[in-house]
Amino acid sequence: MTQVAIAQQIPPAAVSYRAPLIRVAHAEWGLDAPVATFAAQIQQESGWNPQAVSRVGAQGMAQFMPSTAQWWCSKNKISVIDCQPSNPTWAMRSLVQYDRWLYQQITAVNPCHRMAMALSAYNGGLGWVYRDQKHASSLGLDSRRYFSVVERVNAGRSAANFTENRDYPRRILFKYEPRYALWGQGSCTNEVHP
Repeated sequence: MTQVAIAQQIPPAAVSYRAPLIRVAHAEWGLDAPVATFAAQIQQESGWNPQAVSRVGAQGMAQFMPSTAQWWCSKNKISVIDCQPSNPTWAMRSLVQYDRWLYQQITAVNPCHRMAMALSAYNGGLGWVYRDQKHASSLGLDSRRYFSVVERVNAGRSAANFTENRDYPRRILFKYEPRYALWGQGSCTNEVHP
């Protein structure tokens, strides 16, 4: 399939958010920002719907849980009135910033594995990633490798949460990220699908 044919799989709702997402990604990460990854993550989270609300109460395009949004706003000194998960600008900026923060907390063998762990943390919590890495190490495995290593280790999640969490990075990085390649680079653009 050609790059243009793959890009045609982008939902029409995403097109109006392309420029603002690129702008915030470059402002937060620099010119080498993984824009395609962020776009893929928003597609996974909400299908680009700013009013999306999940069955568990996650809100907006970036699907922040109210408690996570409150913590994130407090951490970044954003007033309660300006903490708006349903606002597309807030959601895109917060998703990019939160991904960056998670990415900086993790050590991995390369940017693709590192972003996979950051995405796993976004979906299920950074503490779980640390526990899974520690468990992988205790088994003699390389805890700096997500694919085929940390992704196969479960430090105690329920089966349903484990399955959802492990599918999350793969869907973003290998199913959706290629669709947004014309928007900018991705985290796993040059990686062979593990």
